[in-house]
Amino acid sequence: MLLTLTTTHRPATDLGHLLVKHPDRLQSFDLPAGTAHVLYPEADDQRCTAALLVEVDPLRLGGGRGRGKAQAATPDSFTLGQYVNDRPYAASSLLSSALAKVFRSALRGESRDRPELAATAIPLEIRVPVLRCRGGAELAVRVFAPLGWTVTATPIPLDEAYPAWGDSRYVDLTLTGTLRVAEALNHLYVLLPVLDDAKHYWVAPDEIEKLLRAGAGWLADHPERTLITRRYLAHRRALAGQALARLAELRLADEPPADDSMPDEDQIAPPPRASLAVRRREAVLAALAASGATRVLDLGCGGGALLTALVADRRYTEIVGTDVSTHALTLAARRLRLDRLPERQRDRIRLWQSALTYRDDRLRGSDAAVLMEVIEHVDPPRLPALEDAVLGHARPGTVVVTTPNAEYNVRYEGLGAGRFRHADHRFEWTRAEFADWVDRVTAAYGYTATISGIGDDDPEVGTPTQMAVLSRKEESTR
Repeated sequence: MLLTLTTTHRPATDLGHLLVKHPDRLQSFDLPAGTAHVLYPEADDQRCTAALLVEVDPLRLGGGRGRGKAQAATPDSFTLGQYVNDRPYAASSLLSSALAKVFRSALRGESRDRPELAATAIPLEIRVPVLRCRGGAELAVRVFAPLGWTVTATPIPLDEAYPAWGDSRYVDLTLTGTLRVAEALNHLYVLLPVLDDAKHYWVAPDEIEKLLRAGAGWLADHPERTLITRRYLAHRRALAGQALARLAELRLADEPPADDSMPDEDQIAPPPRASLAVRRREAVLAALAASGATRVLDLGCGGGALLTALVADRRYTEIVGTDVSTHALTLAARRLRLDRLPERQRDRIRLWQSALTYRDDRLRGSDAAVLMEVIEHVDPPRLPALEDAVLGHARPGTVVVTTPNAEYNVRYEGLGAGRFRHADHRFEWTRAEFADWVDRVTAAYGYTATISGIGDDDPEVGTPTQMAVLSRKEESTR
């Protein structure tokens, strides 16, 4: 079975750094059911393709292991079917398992040599020439398209010489889009066995954690999350029920306080491809990765959406989430499953109740801090106190700030003049107002800043979200 991953991001050979596999070498990896090979059919500055080729040994797959945890009750479980089947040729859960072993660091979004690129969305093309797809090409589109992919799923005929026989159960799948490599690999890790719908191994309770880890940031909001969850967990009702309940908790944790008079920005108009919340989170993560920070504060962390992404990235050795709301911190703890994390992982995370308008000595000494959609919830007369507490007292090396662009509000249907995107917003700034604020605080506290936009860029009103990355001047004596 074969999978190829191609990019035209220049220099394209940086793909080797992201996958931690050198383009000039053939590398092979032993698998329980065979051998995986990584090679590069093409590799230059303009275009680079990495190929994962998995050779399945039918004897190792079907015999010598007995029954139990290592072997699932699948359509291939009858005696002869264990040795004569399509597993060596068609992409399935075997390919997903190979991805997990061969590209382990890339799945986690880690790259020692190119950390900023690992956090950046780049143009990608993925091809799986033979994929067993129970549900046909239409299902492949339904599961991949909501994740930002342009999907081409071509049914493979049973026999090209006899077109009247119709199509087989297999499709030739091509995905194109601009995403982070880690996102792409996690989508494949989950969705290849979902489309195949016949896992080659026994599905145990720990598969729930694998699903939620790989689906972090996208599965909870996926329109086909129920189908994906049930198929990934091999239709085991108890496990699927637990997983869906936890996904429901994640969705609840992301919801803003209910208010019937004000529509939330993600409810005002359907989001293009990935939601604005996801794109905002990706932009913040990219800024943190580029800063080189390892100790990070998520100030005003809410239900923990950003914290979940930070915990999944091992480059961050110390992660602190703060919020004035104890309820929000409770939701964040549940979302992170702090009570179930191994001690070593749990020791990386702290959740503290703290008001950002007061100095807090616990927040000093971090490399970076994030104020993601926070400042607009503070009354304007209290903003100087927040500035002093964060920039003057805590003084992280990098501060990432995002806030709505008020000019973009005219593009939201149902949002009348003078209304904010959220009931708890105290203000929403235009691009000029945000730039003036950034200029003032950087001058006052010894930082430099770059300002950019997040979301679709409208030529008249800009992007829906604006972001500033503040970097502390080392020569400052403050």
